[in-house]
Amino acid sequence: MEHDRLTGDSIIHHELSPDYPDPLIRVLHHVIRASIKVMAILMAFVIMLGVVDVGYSIYDSLKSPPLLQLSVGEIFQVFGAFMVVLIAIEIFINIRLYLGSNTLPIKMVVATALMAIARKVIVLDLEKTSSNEVLAVGVVTLALGVTYWLVGKSDRMLAQEQSSH
Repeated sequence: MEHDRLTGDSIIHHELSPDYPDPLIRVLHHVIRASIKVMAILMAFVIMLGVVDVGYSIYDSLKSPPLLQLSVGEIFQVFGAFMVVLIAIEIFINIRLYLGSNTLPIKMVVATALMAIARKVIVLDLEKTSSNEVLAVGVVTLALGVTYWLVGKSDRMLAQEQSSH
């Protein structure tokens, strides 16, 4: 492909290359890259709001009787709020990596999905969750874990190949 570039022994596909030969596509790539930058700004704003929400949740839980004590349920709510902010940070990092390389960071996207499913597992209320839902969460967790392992293994194999040449 004309818009792929050979780097070492691998080809890196530039989805939004500013050097694409067609002028219309180049303009559209600039528009999309600008849109991604706006999304990065909005994600940073969402992260700040999430941090404020975590702080407020902790404050609100601590001020209600019994004073300065958190119940197990409140602790899990705080954990869930923390995890949402961490997931937002991971999404921001994905956006930043995408802007920096023009390639989708697959391993980071899978890691973000793993964090999201981990959040689900942490806040899962087994009294209100059906066995089918628990099974589905388990299957998704296993699939994402295997995917993350395979992507990591592929990265390691590629690095070994490049170091042997």
